[in-house]
Amino acid sequence: MVRQARLGIGLTLLATVAYISLGLPDGLLGVAWPSMRSDFGVPLDSLGGLFVSMTVGYFTSSFFGGRLTAHLRLGTVLALSTLFAGGALVGYAISPQWWMVVIIGIAAGLGGGGIDVALNIYVVNHHGDSMMQWLHATYGIGATVGPVVMTLAIGSLGSWRWGYALVGGLELVLAAAFFLTLSRWEDGAGASDGATAARKDAPENERGGHGQHTPTHDTPMLETLREGRVWLSVLLFFLYMGIEVTLGSWAYTLLTEGRGVSPRLAGFFMASYWGIFTVGRMAAGIYAQRLGQRTIIVGSLLVALIGAVLLSLNAPGLLNLLACALIGVAIAPVLASLLSGTSGRVGARHLGNTIGIQIAAMGAGSAVLPSITGVIARHLSLQAIPPFLAVLTIILIGAYLFSLRTGRETAVTS
Repeated sequence: MVRQARLGIGLTLLATVAYISLGLPDGLLGVAWPSMRSDFGVPLDSLGGLFVSMTVGYFTSSFFGGRLTAHLRLGTVLALSTLFAGGALVGYAISPQWWMVVIIGIAAGLGGGGIDVALNIYVVNHHGDSMMQWLHATYGIGATVGPVVMTLAIGSLGSWRWGYALVGGLELVLAAAFFLTLSRWEDGAGASDGATAARKDAPENERGGHGQHTPTHDTPMLETLREGRVWLSVLLFFLYMGIEVTLGSWAYTLLTEGRGVSPRLAGFFMASYWGIFTVGRMAAGIYAQRLGQRTIIVGSLLVALIGAVLLSLNAPGLLNLLACALIGVAIAPVLASLLSGTSGRVGARHLGNTIGIQIAAMGAGSAVLPSITGVIARHLSLQAIPPFLAVLTIILIGAYLFSLRTGRETAVTS
C-alpha cells in the first residue's frame, strides 16, 4: 500500500512537470522571434508559417489522441510525445535554415498535442477535479517561466538557440522518465483515496470517471463521431477557448483604442493575464471537490457574464480593467472542470476519443472566434467586443446546462 502510494505521488509529480513543460515552448517563441528572424534573415510575417505547421501537428495528434491511447497505451503515448516535443525543440536549436524550423514545427505540434491529450485522459481516469485544476494551473507556470528562460539564454549565453536547447533537453529527460515508467501509467497507481472517495459520492454526470479507474475503450472514431452528445461536448470547448483567447487577444486594443486606458497600464494588465489564470485555477484546485463541477462551471460563467456586461457598460476609470480581470479570474477554472466531466457527458465508452476531439476543438475555437471578433470590430466598432463576449458566454452556459440533461440520459440508458 505504501509502495503504491509512493508510485502514485511519483506519477502525479511527473505529470505536473510534463504539463509545465507543455507551457514552456509557448513562452519561448515570443522572446526568441526577433533574434530568430535576424539569424535566418526572414521577414516579420514568416512566423505565420511556423504557427501553421505547429497547428497542423497539434490538431492531428489531439484529434486522434483517444485512438492512440487505446492502441499504444497511455504511457507509450506520453513517452513518444515528449520524445517528439523534445527532439523538435533541439531541432530548432540546431537548424541552419528557416524552412527546416517550419517543417520541424509539425513534430513539435504532434508532441504537444499528444502530451496534452494523454495527461488529461490520465487525470480524468485517476484523479478528481482538484488535480485537474492544479494540472492546468501549472501550464501557466510554464508559460510564465518560458520568457525568463529565453531572456537569460539570449542575454547570458548569447543565443536564442540555447533557450530551445535547454527546454528541449528537459523534454528528453521527461521522455526517458516516461519510458522507464511505461507500465505504471496503466495500473491505476496514480489515483488518490481522497479523489476516489469524492468521485464516488458525486452524481454520475459530475464524475470524471466511474470509480477509481475508467478504462480507455478502443471505440472506433466513426462511432464516436456519430454521437450527438459528443458534438455537444465538443461545442463547449470550442466556445470556451474562443472566449478565453478573444479576451486575451482583443482586451489591450479595446482598452487603449476604445476606452482611453494608457498603453502602459493596459500592457501591465495583459502581462499579468497568465498570472490571473494561474491564480484562478490554483484557487479552484483548493475548493473544487467541495463545490462540484456544476457549481464551479455555472457559477464561474455567471460571474464572467457579469464581467462582460460591466465591460459593455464602458464604466469610467479602472472599472474597465477590473471587468477584464473579473472575466479572466472567473473563466479560469472552467476548462479543467469541463475536462473532468467529459465521461459524465458522453459516457466512458467515448471518453478517450472525445477528450482528443475536445482539445482539437479548442484550437479551432481559439482561431475562429477571435477572427470573427475582429470582423465585428472592424464593421461595427471596438465597443461591440464586450457584448459579443457576453453573447458567447450566454450560449456556453445554455449549451452546458443542456449537456447536463444529455448526461443524465446517458447515465439512465447505460
